[in-house]
Amino acid sequence: MTQSMAPPPIHPVILSGGTGSRLWPLSRANLPKQFLAPLGGPTLLQATAERVGASGFAAPILICHEDHRFIASEQLRAIGATPAVTLLEPAGRNTAPAAALAALRIVKDDPDGLMLILPADHAIGDTEAFREAVATARAAAEAGRLTAFGIAPDYAEPGYGYIRQGRPLENAPGCFGVERFIEKPDLETAERLIADGRHFWNSGIFLFPATLFLDELDTFEPGMRGQCEKALETAQNDLWFTRLPLETFSPIKSRSIDYAVMEKTTHAAVVPVDIAWSDLGSWAGLWQTAAKDGTGNMHYGETVALDTRNSCLYGDGILVAALGVDNLIVAARDDAVVVAPKDRAQDIRGLVALLEKSGDAKHLNHPLVFRPWGHYQTVLDADGFLVKRIEVNPGGKLSLQMHNHRAEHWIVVSGTARISRGEEALDLKENESTFIPIGMKHSVENPADAPLVFIEVQTGDHLSENDIVRFEDIYGRADNKN
Repeated sequence: MTQSMAPPPIHPVILSGGTGSRLWPLSRANLPKQFLAPLGGPTLLQATAERVGASGFAAPILICHEDHRFIASEQLRAIGATPAVTLLEPAGRNTAPAAALAALRIVKDDPDGLMLILPADHAIGDTEAFREAVATARAAAEAGRLTAFGIAPDYAEPGYGYIRQGRPLENAPGCFGVERFIEKPDLETAERLIADGRHFWNSGIFLFPATLFLDELDTFEPGMRGQCEKALETAQNDLWFTRLPLETFSPIKSRSIDYAVMEKTTHAAVVPVDIAWSDLGSWAGLWQTAAKDGTGNMHYGETVALDTRNSCLYGDGILVAALGVDNLIVAARDDAVVVAPKDRAQDIRGLVALLEKSGDAKHLNHPLVFRPWGHYQTVLDADGFLVKRIEVNPGGKLSLQMHNHRAEHWIVVSGTARISRGEEALDLKENESTFIPIGMKHSVENPADAPLVFIEVQTGDHLSENDIVRFEDIYGRADNKN
C-alpha cells in the first residue's frame, strides 16, 4: 500500500508595515501595534509567526520597514522563528507591492507555490480554526482562485472593507465566488450590508497562487511587477536582512492588494471563517475583543471604575480612574493620555496628525525603544539630566562610541556588564557603578546567559540620541544611526 505524499508547504508572507495610529498612545510610529501585546501574551507579530509555525508551512517571508528591522528580528528570535528572508522597505507602498515582492521570491524556487498573505497586526483567537480555514482555502487556490478570508460581521463597522459572497465553488467545498468588494462604507451602508447575511468583513488575509497573482498584477497594474523585480535585483544583503534601495523602490505606486487586483479580477473567491479574528485597529476594536466587567467596561493594567459603563479603560504604567462616564475611551501610557467617545475611535488618527504637525514627537516615539542589543526605557527626562533603564540581551553589545555633549553614570541592577572605558576594561556586577566622562570612548556588553539591566543617568547640555559617534558596531549600523 502506497502512502500518500503530503502537499507542498504553503509560503506565509507576513506584512509588518502598519503604523497603528488609531491605537495611539499605545502604538507609535517607531513602535507600531504589531510589536505590542495590547491585551497581554505574545506580541501580535509573534502570534502571527506562531500561527504558521506548524507542519504544512514553509519558513515565512517577512516584509517590514527598515526602521523596525531589529525589533522584528529580536521578537521572532525570541520565539525561535527564522524567516526565509526579511525584506526591508525604505518607505511604505501599501500591500500590493509587498505581495509582489514576496511572489517573485517564491516563484523562483516554487513556480506552483501558494502564498498566504498575513497582516502582522491582527489578532486571531482560534489557531486551530485558522489552520483549518487555510486547508479549506487551499482547494480554491489550487483551482486557480485568489482567495480572501471573510469574517462574519457581528456589528456594523465602517472601518472595514466588505465582501459580498457569490455562488459556491464546485471544486472547493466551503469556498464561494465573489460578487463584489465594498470599500469602507459609511455606518448606514454597513448596517444594510450586514442585515442581508451575504456580506463578510475583508480580513486582509489571502491565499494566492503566486504566479496567478503576478499575472493578474500585470493585467491591472502594468509595470509594477517590473519595478518590484528591479528593486529585488538591486537589493543588498545587510546582516541577516535584504535591504531594498530607496532609488528603485520609491517609484513603485502605493496600492493595496484589494485595489490593485482583488476588486478587478474574475478569479476572486472567499472562504467564510470563524477564527475569533480582530484587526485591533482602534480602541473600540480592542474593546470589542476584550473581556468586560458586568457593566460592559474593558479593563487593562491599573484601572478603577465607579458608576462607569461600556467604556475602554487602559492604564499602561499609570492608574486610570473613571467616575460616572459611559461609552468612553480612556487610554493612558506614562507619557500620554487619550480621552474620546468610543464611537469616535476611528478619528484618533486625527489627533496623531495634529501632534505630527505641531512637532511633538509623542506620535513618533514610544517610551520603550528597541535596539539590536536589547531595549531601553526613559524613566525621567528633566532639565540637564535624563534617566534610562537599559536591558541588554545575552551576548548583546552596544557599539564602541563617544559623546560630545554628555557624561553618563551607570549602575548595574542585575547581571554582568563587561565595560570598555577608554583604555580600561572592567566587569561590573549588581550594585556596582562607573562613570563615563564627556568625550571618552566606551562600550558595554553582556557576556552572561541572563539579561543585563543597568540604570544610565545622563548629564549635560544636549541629551539626545543624535549625540553618538560610533567607532565599532557588530550590527553594522552607520555612524549616528540608532
